[in-house]
Amino acid sequence: MTGFADYENYDALGLADLVRRRLVTPTELLEAAIARVEARNPVVNAVVLRLYDHARKAIADGLPDGPFRGVPYLLKDLTATLAGVPTTRGSKYFADAPTPTVDSEHVRRLKRAGLAIFGRTNTPELGLSLTCEPQLYGPTRNPWDPARASGGSSGGAAAAVGARMLPMAHASDGFGSIRAPAACCGLVGLKPTRARNTMAPYLGEGLAGLSTEHALTLSVRDCAALLDATAGPGPGDPYVAPPPARPFREEVGAHPGVLRVAYTTSAPNGVETEPACLLALHEAVRLCADLGHRTEAADPEVDRAAVVPTFLALIAANTVVNLGSHPTAGRPPRADEVERVTWLTAEKGERVGGADYARATQAAHRLGRQMAAFHARHDILLTPALAALPVPLGWIDMTLDDVDEYWRRVFAFSPFTVWFNLTGQPAITLPLGPPAGALPVGVQLVARYGDEATLFRLAAQLEAARPWFPRRPALPA
Repeated sequence: MTGFADYENYDALGLADLVRRRLVTPTELLEAAIARVEARNPVVNAVVLRLYDHARKAIADGLPDGPFRGVPYLLKDLTATLAGVPTTRGSKYFADAPTPTVDSEHVRRLKRAGLAIFGRTNTPELGLSLTCEPQLYGPTRNPWDPARASGGSSGGAAAAVGARMLPMAHASDGFGSIRAPAACCGLVGLKPTRARNTMAPYLGEGLAGLSTEHALTLSVRDCAALLDATAGPGPGDPYVAPPPARPFREEVGAHPGVLRVAYTTSAPNGVETEPACLLALHEAVRLCADLGHRTEAADPEVDRAAVVPTFLALIAANTVVNLGSHPTAGRPPRADEVERVTWLTAEKGERVGGADYARATQAAHRLGRQMAAFHARHDILLTPALAALPVPLGWIDMTLDDVDEYWRRVFAFSPFTVWFNLTGQPAITLPLGPPAGALPVGVQLVARYGDEATLFRLAAQLEAARPWFPRRPALPA
C-alpha cells in the first residue's frame, strides 16, 4: 500500500492529532483511505458511491478546525443527507430521486468537526434488515469471513471500518442497525439515547422514535468525541435528550466507581443464544467483576412478549409512509419496484389502524418505564450483542415470500437490540468476546435513559483491560 503506511495504526483522533502536529496532511490521509477502498472494496462491497473529488475539493477549500480535522469519513446511504449527492436508501425505486439541496443538520455537524466525506456505504432497502444485501448494489461481505453477513442495516459502514479502510463511519440504528454490524465486524457501536442526535431539518424523529444516527468506530474515545461533535437539539425538534453533565470525551478514562452490573441471557422472544455469544457475555461479566464492579444475574421485569410485536406494528406502518415519500414519483411503488419483504411489510402496515399504532407507542413507553424501574437498582445491563454468530449471506433474505418467517429470522439472529430502540436507552456493543474462529464476538452494554456517560466510562475501562484494536482481518494490502 502506497502513501501513509501507518494509517491503520491510528484511530480517528490519532489521525487528527497527526494532522494537527503537521506530521501528515489531510490529503495524505484521504489518499490512504482511497487506496484501501480501491484494494479492499472488491472483496467486501462496502462503498457504493465514491465521492473522492468531493473530499479533495473540501480539503482544498479548507476544512474546519474541528476535533477530526482531516479524517476521512463515509456516510451511510440512508438518513445522512448531503447536498448535491443522491441518497438511494438502498432501493432501486428511490435511486432516481432528485439530489437534495441542503445538508441535514447531522451532516453539517460532521463537516464542522473537520471530517472529509469521500463516499457512501451500502445499506439494505430502507434499512429493513440486519444484513446488508440490497438488490440495488448486491451484498456487503463480512471482512472476517466473506461468506457471512456484515450485519445491517449499517453493514456497509461496518465492513468498511472492519476492513480498516477508515477508522470510523456514519451509521444509524432503528432495531440494532449500529450494534449488530459492530458485533459482526469487531467494532464499537453505540446507539445513543433517543434524540441525542437531531434529525433536523428533514424529520422530527425516525421510525416513531426508534431510530437514531451515530457511527461505527474502532475505539471508545472516537465514539465519545464524535458524539460530542454531533449531539444536541436542532430547530423544531419535537423533544430532546437530557443534556450531558460534561463532554462525553471526558468520560473516557474517568473512573466509573463501583457499578452495579446486571446481566441476562434471556432474549425477549425466548430464542436460544449460541454458545460463543454466551461465552462472550460471561467473559465480560467476569472482567467487570475483576475490575471491582458488583455483578449479578438479573432479568429485567418487562413485558417481553410485547417487544417484537410492538416493533413490527411501528415498522410496518412507517414502511407505508416511507414508500410514499419519493419526492417526484407522485405515487407509491408497485410490487415489482421494491423488494418482496419491503412490499409485504408495507402490506402489514396498511392493516395497522390508528388505535393499533397508539397502542404500540404506549407499549413502547411502558417498556421504557419498566426499564427505568430496573435501572433504579442496576447501573448497567449486559446482554449478548447477538444470539448467533454472523449468519451466512442469503439467510436473512428480503426476497422471501413469507414475511413472518423473514422477521422471525431477523429476531432469531438479533433479539436483544430492538428492546432498547423501543425504550430509547443508550446501548453500546463492544468486541469483548474471545474470537469464534476468525469471527469477532460482541457484548451489549445498556445504561439508563440519557446516561451515555456511564457507558463510556465502563466501555473505556473494559477496552483498556482487554484491547481489541490490534485485531484485524486478513485482506488485500
